[in-house]
Amino acid sequence: MTLKINDTAPDFEAETTEGRIKFHDWIGDSWAVLFSHPKDFTPICTTELGYMAKIKPEFDKRDVKIIGLSVDPVDRHSDWADDIEETQGHRPNYPMIGDTDFAVSKAWGMLPADVSGDVASRTPADNATVRNVFVVGPDKKIKLILVYPMTTGRNFDEVLRVIDSLQLTAKHKVATPVNWQRGENVVIAGSVSNEAAKEIWPDGWESPKPYIRIVPQPQ
Repeated sequence: MTLKINDTAPDFEAETTEGRIKFHDWIGDSWAVLFSHPKDFTPICTTELGYMAKIKPEFDKRDVKIIGLSVDPVDRHSDWADDIEETQGHRPNYPMIGDTDFAVSKAWGMLPADVSGDVASRTPADNATVRNVFVVGPDKKIKLILVYPMTTGRNFDEVLRVIDSLQLTAKHKVATPVNWQRGENVVIAGSVSNEAAKEIWPDGWESPKPYIRIVPQPQ
């Protein structure tokens, strides 16, 4: 199964480093980021998990919950956390899913449905496709999907930037332009007619072309 933006995020129950969860219940009315890893004790993922722990307060400010996943048992996650804290200066402060039966990875389209066997016998290369970032909204719909190769560390500052855009555009009838950062000008959504836009923005907008209508970011 290939997941797409606006699909309902597959629900699941799983063991994590913070106890057993039911994913949709765990999200509640918040946003969520699920980011997956091919294997515990891999070098690039070690840096990512540490950085995610460092910037977790930024996700907290945005009411975004973080959860990791690896196709390894929870007890190995706990051991890995020691290495992460030692080498990165920050210990994971969010739950990590132990996907030992591959159920979550399969449901989320990261591993083929016919994968089976002992997780301990699988290498990072076997699980190379389990290296994604999913942003899920309070409506349990998938809002963003990013897929990275094992050799490229993920940019979680960019994930925060996208979440700022997603949360803004969910609330207001705007879209964010290239490289937009919070506080910068935005564009009136194309679904809004000029007549309707005048009701929302009575002071008008900058329009270098009729289809580009620039306004300050709504608060």
